[in-house]
Amino acid sequence: MDTTETMAAKTIFANATANFHQAARLLGGRFKDDLLEKVYQPMERIEMTYGPVMSDGKIHVVKGFIVRHSDALGPAKGGIRMAPTVTLDDVTGLAMEMTWKCALIGVPFGGGKSGIIADPERLSPVDKETIMRRFATMGYRHIGPQIYVPAPDMGTTEADMGYVKDAICYSHGQATTPGCFVTGKPVILGGIRGRKEATGRGVAICIVEAFRMLGRHPDGATAIVQGFGNVGSHSALALAGRGLKIIGVSDIRGAVYDAKGLDVKALVTYAADRCTVKDFPGGQDVDGQDLLEMDCDVLVPAATANQITEDNALRIKAKIIGEGANSPTTPQADEILCERKVVVLPDILCNAGGVFVSYLEYMQETQQEQMSEQEVVTRLTKRMTEKLQGVWRLAEDRTFTLRQAAMVRAVSAVCEARIARGFLT
Repeated sequence: MDTTETMAAKTIFANATANFHQAARLLGGRFKDDLLEKVYQPMERIEMTYGPVMSDGKIHVVKGFIVRHSDALGPAKGGIRMAPTVTLDDVTGLAMEMTWKCALIGVPFGGGKSGIIADPERLSPVDKETIMRRFATMGYRHIGPQIYVPAPDMGTTEADMGYVKDAICYSHGQATTPGCFVTGKPVILGGIRGRKEATGRGVAICIVEAFRMLGRHPDGATAIVQGFGNVGSHSALALAGRGLKIIGVSDIRGAVYDAKGLDVKALVTYAADRCTVKDFPGGQDVDGQDLLEMDCDVLVPAATANQITEDNALRIKAKIIGEGANSPTTPQADEILCERKVVVLPDILCNAGGVFVSYLEYMQETQQEQMSEQEVVTRLTKRMTEKLQGVWRLAEDRTFTLRQAAMVRAVSAVCEARIARGFLT
């Protein structure tokens, strides 16, 4: 069993901090220590407590967080995470990672994130809407197109973003408000086609491009996907559509496996009806933790943080890991995987498709335009491919891992933006 000290070391914030300090060392004095400290520290951390009356007629005290890590490149951008265990430190670490992600993928945003301490699995639809609306009205002073632009994250959906938009508009007494306060909304409310699929598609694009960079063809390669929410399910669909064979999928309730390949479309329908992949008739039930360590060419950790650690990194058999989740691999595991020559496509690159298409949605709404889904997919494919190629070349030139190369590029961009803006603020 982990000690308290070991558990403390396995946090999203600890991972983000370790990755930043490693990048700072690799920059080799290119930027002064005081500048690096400035871009490392979060700008603003807000904690809110509110008490809506829920459907049981009782007041429920709920705590929420908003963190703006950086605005060097633009307004803070990052999703609203709802989970019973989310902490202010988690949100800070995720906001920091969003800073690097936005800088790396090349969108004019800084890093931000929100968190709500609640269990979406145990909330009725009415109660969840109540919590989302109250979060928005409590936090609307900190939400806006030039301040912080939220989006869906773990535990929240596009429907929830519709409630956030409506609550803020209601607070202003307007049918809509200038600019875009939230992305990942339903299309009918100004959302963009392809946003829901964007993160998973981006993961698949990166993985297929990694095969090409390695001189291999992805057709017939085997893949295992951990987590079958929005990111995991769309990663599986996109990978299957590109010729890979999905042999294993897991979620919080169970896992299924078939060496001959699962019918991903049928599995998506089954999981939507049953809220789990467990007992899917087209596969064999297996242990979810065991699934991570089974033979495959590609592993997509798309569930939660800290799934690949020093405890299991030696047993991971995948040749390529495409990080669909945020911070699924600890720094200690990274070192082991590097020694074993496992290609790890880092989260700040591999799952950046969501924030890139959020940028397209932001641009679409602020410019009063409409984009087709095909245009979105074309632009997403081009951007993800170009950024992976650039990170890959830097990694080869400097003998970095892909994570190191991605972080060096991202931190450099934020430092350069900070220098360009000056230092009076």
